[in-house]
Amino acid sequence: MKILGIGNAIVDVICKVEDNFLSKNNLTKSTMKLVDENEFKKLLSNLKIEETISGGSVANSIVGLSQLQNKVGFIGKVNDDDLGNKYEEGLKKEKVEYFYSKKKEDLPTGTCLILITPDSERTMCTFLGTAGKINETDVDINAVKNSEIIFLEGYLWDEGDPKKAFDKAIQNAKNVAMSLSDLFCVERHKTHFLNLVKNKLDITFANEQEFLSLISAKKFEEVISFAKQIGKLVVITRGEKGSIAIHKNEIFECESKKNLKIVDLTGAGDLFAAGFLHGYINKLSTKESLKKGTEMSSKIIQKIGARLV
Repeated sequence: MKILGIGNAIVDVICKVEDNFLSKNNLTKSTMKLVDENEFKKLLSNLKIEETISGGSVANSIVGLSQLQNKVGFIGKVNDDDLGNKYEEGLKKEKVEYFYSKKKEDLPTGTCLILITPDSERTMCTFLGTAGKINETDVDINAVKNSEIIFLEGYLWDEGDPKKAFDKAIQNAKNVAMSLSDLFCVERHKTHFLNLVKNKLDITFANEQEFLSLISAKKFEEVISFAKQIGKLVVITRGEKGSIAIHKNEIFECESKKNLKIVDLTGAGDLFAAGFLHGYINKLSTKESLKKGTEMSSKIIQKIGARLV
């Protein structure tokens, strides 16, 4: 298998809102907030659902990789309930091998409320449910060992059982890629993430703000010199400024695509990672891989949701 994703198995519930909905509910635009089941239901009670789709950051990337004809798999925890069944069906329909046997859990399958404001930005409220309870027994060692790369998400990382699941996967993997996921995740787990980036990961994906926060930097030049020092592959998206990959002393850049009709930025980072990893695993140059990432993210932001078809 080319790539195995390990991440939060979450069903996305997409709604359009005005900016005042965010301020009224103390939500910070473009970030992800963890909520409990009651808060999730309360937020949803006044909204019209545009779409419900299987999501989760790494799962979105893995589906993108499958659509590019790569043999891929996914591990993520769901409950044996209606949403859990739908989630599994969604992956199988996309030809993603699902390495998790669901059973009855105490908590329901995780859900993420994605609020899209008129400027196309997305703000997320996530009730992790059973997804956040992943532990080392949920990680299929053979699936990890049989993959050329494992791809992890910062959203999943947490003290206790999720950390043990991460450690087990990393220890048995040939190559490890990870997305830092969100500013909120980086600030919450800064010392752990820094250790992962410096010592455990072969490829790190992040956006500019996440990486500046990770190394407590003010200027992007500091990010470049840090990335050169650690000697790993660091891939950073910079919105309208395009994207950049730094590996040892080499720097590769790719412009963003212009004049796009942007409707929803939900899957931009996920599909960028899919495109880049597609290039990387199929031995394209770093520059070509950045181009593929840019092409995939440009397609996804012109539609609602984080799945291309």
